[in-house]
Amino acid sequence: MEAIRKAIAISSNRRVLPSLFPPPSRLVSFRGIATKLFVGGLSYYTTDKGLSEAFSQYGQVIEVVMDRVSDKSKGFGFVTFASIDEAHTALSEMNGKPLNGRVIFVNYAKPTTSTRGSIPIARGPPEEKTDK
Repeated sequence: MEAIRKAIAISSNRRVLPSLFPPPSRLVSFRGIATKLFVGGLSYYTTDKGLSEAFSQYGQVIEVVMDRVSDKSKGFGFVTFASIDEAHTALSEMNGKPLNGRVIFVNYAKPTTSTRGSIPIARGPPEEKTDK
């Protein structure tokens, strides 16, 4: 963090816009996304424990996310690793491999996009205003 602050201070002295550097909180979120993998094509019988066991041979698995409501597989899940290198190794080794009778597809997870502030969703016709 201190190195980033120094770089911003140096860049402001050289008249380079500090906005070119992302804030430290943004760097942390980029790192988190880089270690999170999307796993698609899962069998509906795959559990979070089974997914964790399959991926733990490639590094320290920090988190496995399945469907939040039913706690069962909906055909995809997310696996978070402790480091980028472990995530990359798991991606290259597990992509296209069978797991519980189905071929899985592994890719880096994409950050969630917020739809707030964009085009509103239509929810039926507008209410009629009556003047009294």
